[in-house]
Amino acid sequence: MTETAEATSGVTFGSARLRELIEHIGDGAIGRDERDELPYAAVEAAKRAGLGALRVPVERGGGGASLTQFFEVFIDLGAADSNVAHILRSHFGVVEGLLRGARPEDAVWLDRVARGELIGSASTELGAKAGATDFPYRTTVSRTDGGLRLNGTKHYTTGSLYMDWLVVGVTDVDGGRAQVIVPTDRPGVLRPNDWDGFGQRFTGSGTVTFDDVAITPEDYFTRATDAREPVPYPATFFHIQLNAMIAGILRRVAADAVAHVRAKKRAFYHAPADAPTEDPIVQYSVGLLHSQAFAAQALVLTAGRALEDAYAAHGTPEEAELSARASLLNAKAKVVVDELANRAASELFDIGGGSLVRRGAHLDRHWRNIRTIAAHNPKTLKAVAVGRYELNGTPLPNQGFF
Repeated sequence: MTETAEATSGVTFGSARLRELIEHIGDGAIGRDERDELPYAAVEAAKRAGLGALRVPVERGGGGASLTQFFEVFIDLGAADSNVAHILRSHFGVVEGLLRGARPEDAVWLDRVARGELIGSASTELGAKAGATDFPYRTTVSRTDGGLRLNGTKHYTTGSLYMDWLVVGVTDVDGGRAQVIVPTDRPGVLRPNDWDGFGQRFTGSGTVTFDDVAITPEDYFTRATDAREPVPYPATFFHIQLNAMIAGILRRVAADAVAHVRAKKRAFYHAPADAPTEDPIVQYSVGLLHSQAFAAQALVLTAGRALEDAYAAHGTPEEAELSARASLLNAKAKVVVDELANRAASELFDIGGGSLVRRGAHLDRHWRNIRTIAAHNPKTLKAVAVGRYELNGTPLPNQGFF
C-alpha cells in the first residue's frame, strides 16, 4: 500500500488547525489551475491533518464532527478548492457507511481512516441503467489456477488518483454482487489521468482498470450474503455534498467580487461615484452575490440537519419518514442552489468589465466547476420529482439520484 503520513489526531470542527488547513488549500487553488497541476500536495496536507477522519469519533482518533458540522466544513472546502472537496467526496461517503455499520471489520477500517488513509470508490460502469442496484457488474472476480483475479474497468471514479484504497463493486465467482477493497498500488490497478471534463479538472474522475489483480478472501469488503439493514434514501448524503460544493464555490465567487472591487482603481464610464467601492451599482451587484451565497449555504445546512435527524432515528419507526424528508429538502435545495450559482458565476463579470475576463484571473473556473458539479443530475429531474410530491404525494425515487 502507498505510504501515508500518519495523523496523530484528526482536525476538529472550528479549530485553528482546520482553518489553517483550508486556508492553505485555498491559497494554492489559482496556481494549480494556472499550471494544470493535480493537487497531490493539497490532498496530502489533508491526510496529514486527519481531515478524512473528521466524522470519526474522537475516541478513535478522529475529529468527532456532527453531520451538520461536516457539511459546514465541506462548504468551506468547496470555497477553498472544489476539486479537493470533490476528490474527498467518495471517501467521506465510505466513512459514513462504516460509521453506520456494526461489523467488527468496519471498526478496523475506521482505525485506518483515523491514521490518515483515504478510501475511494469504483462502482460505475458504462451501459448500466442509471440508479439501478441489481445489474450484473462487468467487473468480475474469477477463480484461476493462480488464485482469485479481478478484471474490469470502472468509470467516473472521482478521487481515485489520490486514494490509498478503492472499494470496487464486482460480480463474484458465484455470480452474486460483492465489493472488494484493494490498495491502489497493487499490481494491475491502473489509474490513468484521463478525466477530460471542462470543469473539476483535477478530480481524477476518469477510469480505473483492474488487469488481473490478485484478490484474497481478506480483500472482500461486503458480500451478497452480508446481512445489512437497508438504509432509506442512502444517496442523500452524497447529494448534499454536491450542493455543499456548489454553495462553497458561490461563496468564493462573492469573495472574489469583493477582492476585485477593492483592488480596482478606475470606475466605469459614467459611474455615479469616482471610487468603485462607492458605486451603488457595484454595491448592489456585490450585495446580491453575498446574499445568494448566504441563501445557498442556508439551504444546504437545512438539508444537512434533516439528514442528521434521520440518522438519529435509525432503527425507529420514524427513520423512513425523516429520511424521505431529508431527500425532499435536498432536492428542493438543489433546484434553487443550481439556479443561483450558475447565474451568480456569470453575473460576477458585471462588476469588473474586461479585466475580469483575462485568463490570469481564472474566474471562469467558477462557472465551469459549478456547471460540472450540477450536471451530476439535472435540476429539472429534481424539480419534476418535487412537483409530483407536492401535487400528488408521490414519494421521491429511493435510488441513486436522491
